[in-house]
Amino acid sequence: MTRFWLCFVPLFVAVDAIGLLPLFLALTEGVKDRDLRRIILQSILTAAGVAIGFLVLGQAVLSLLGITVHDFMIAGGILLFGIAFSDILSSEKPQRAVDPESLGAVPLGVPLICGPAVLTTSLLLQQRYGYAPAGAAIMVNVALTGALLSLAPRIHRVLGKAGAKTVSKIASLLLAAIAVMMVRHGLTHFIAPGA
Repeated sequence: MTRFWLCFVPLFVAVDAIGLLPLFLALTEGVKDRDLRRIILQSILTAAGVAIGFLVLGQAVLSLLGITVHDFMIAGGILLFGIAFSDILSSEKPQRAVDPESLGAVPLGVPLICGPAVLTTSLLLQQRYGYAPAGAAIMVNVALTGALLSLAPRIHRVLGKAGAKTVSKIASLLLAAIAVMMVRHGLTHFIAPGA
């Protein structure tokens, strides 16, 4: 159970479900309830499928390319830090023109729910704690995100715009700290392989 929680928390931070709420509300403004449920289901199925697929095949792809886990740790940490840094400094998450029919798959499922932060974090957690805890943590986080998105209008009313932004900035700060830890672990392997 401890391994599950060690996987769950970094993935929860990487997904940043609360930070997605304002963007989700903006993207789905004026969408009927029936269509909204379809969009949420499409987004969580897409995110779960991509994340689990990468969890299972990611290591094989890296091996095929000659990339070690420690290389990926350093590159992933730098990428995560860049994402977190950008989120901390920006006033709004970027918005893109979207097709209502595929809105749940792109951009909600990928890259907003399951983006580079989730893919990198899940692969590194799988290396550290195993497939089962990492896979379970992915599924619970995606399901939790789906639940939060279905409650988005109510949650946003409670938190308000400022509250949602504050929670998102705190999550980005935690993501930056996780990124630094990943780079540190990757570099430690090359500097002191036995450490």
